[in-house]
Amino acid sequence: MSSSTPYRSSQRVGRDGFPQLLRAEWTRFRTGRGWVLLMVASVLVTVSLGLLIAGGARSTCVTGKGEGPCPAPLLGPDGTAVNDKYYFVHQPLKGDGSITARVSDMTGQFRPPDAIPGVHPGYEEGVMPWAKAGLLVRQSLKQGTPYAAVMITGRHGVRMQHNFTHDVAGGPVQTPRWLRLTRSGDTLTGYESGDGKTWTEVGTVKLTGLPETVQIGLFATSPGALREMASRFAQATATFDQIKLQGANGSWRHDDVGVVMKPDGRTPHHPGRVVESGDQLLVTGGGDIGPATVTGGLRADFTLIGGAVGLILVLVVAVTFFTAEDRRGQIRTSLLAEPHPARLLAAKAMVVGAVAFVAGLATSGIVVPAGLALLHANQNPIQPITLGTGLRVIVGYAALTAAAAVLALGLAGLVMRGVVAIGLAIALVVVPYLLATAGLVPWLLMITPAAGFAITQSVPTFAHVDVDHSLLGGYYPLPPWAGLAVTCGYAALALGVAIAVHRRKVPC
Repeated sequence: MSSSTPYRSSQRVGRDGFPQLLRAEWTRFRTGRGWVLLMVASVLVTVSLGLLIAGGARSTCVTGKGEGPCPAPLLGPDGTAVNDKYYFVHQPLKGDGSITARVSDMTGQFRPPDAIPGVHPGYEEGVMPWAKAGLLVRQSLKQGTPYAAVMITGRHGVRMQHNFTHDVAGGPVQTPRWLRLTRSGDTLTGYESGDGKTWTEVGTVKLTGLPETVQIGLFATSPGALREMASRFAQATATFDQIKLQGANGSWRHDDVGVVMKPDGRTPHHPGRVVESGDQLLVTGGGDIGPATVTGGLRADFTLIGGAVGLILVLVVAVTFFTAEDRRGQIRTSLLAEPHPARLLAAKAMVVGAVAFVAGLATSGIVVPAGLALLHANQNPIQPITLGTGLRVIVGYAALTAAAAVLALGLAGLVMRGVVAIGLAIALVVVPYLLATAGLVPWLLMITPAAGFAITQSVPTFAHVDVDHSLLGGYYPLPPWAGLAVTCGYAALALGVAIAVHRRKVPC
């Protein structure tokens, strides 16, 4: 017969305390060549897949000049990717002034999905929820410049919006509705009224650096009908009357701002228009004045597309760090030999969690900026992100990696079988993500530990923009921090239950 000595921490917690136990577990990890190599491999796999995909990405667009690289996204005053397409009936306003008008009606039409692929079904009557019509003051007609507007919408009531990303809700829409927009220096204030006599302030904004002469007038626009990641043509028509201007007394100018030309480069594609009928102006426009989301370019999280594969190796490391001696029954002996097995489990969790965090940070810290640089070098349009969002994606992926590792170690502590624990960890963290990316059961990303992948979402979310909440568009079912909280909750639960189970096994 052969005998073996069970693994025991080199420092007994009862005598020397938790710091010594933690140091012993760290020494055990760093001297285990297989664990270190697997962690390095997880970084290399994720980085290699991300750079391979980013290096092969090519976006092309058809314009009046033919097919070629897509243009860079239009940026608003704060650097956000924006849409800025609408029909504008306006006059120059020098200095202070105001515009008042009644919106007596708003209608619209849109193109529904093709019942038969390739067969145009025609157009249907209907107003999109975020169709907009109202009063607008702009620095200039150049797209992306500062503006403020008060408007009615299809289904979201009266709104006061400015500079694309800011939105304030007013009252519900009950046409006819009177609107008023005033300018005093850099300050613009929007009002609404049900009778044109009693006015309620909707909001006030300050556009710093607004020039003395601005454009003031009436506008209409409508985002497309969203169907499975595709935005189909839609437009809105608003009827304005009882129009009053203060500070401007010229003739109306008509501009279809941002109109897209057909491939011939001369014919407008779905142009807007204005029709004068007595004292009424019927303004028709399509497009949107607001943030661009899916159409804003390729996303930063696109570079982390190999993260799920690399995470498998991290889960294997976390489980085997706990069960390495289990084939000889030594891990059970180690736990029973400790006066405080909960501390041993906690020490293992801290070590594997810290190592996984560093590995995840190295992964995302390399692949995100390098992948974006490759996308840019290949002339792809890139969705701009703020410094805060970029840091959240990079550090958040590291936190997700750490939480997944702790979860895997907790599962190993519960089932005490390496293969079973690895299978459970992969089934809970990786499989739901892969299914969701394939368009299957996306709701799993709300109730499983895979919810934490939401922390890598880099495309912005705005309450005043309708989007298709799917992974294809870069959207997760849960907000970024809520998704990570779900993963952390599972990790804490698994580790806590494992600690409780082994505490009860300690002999009196």
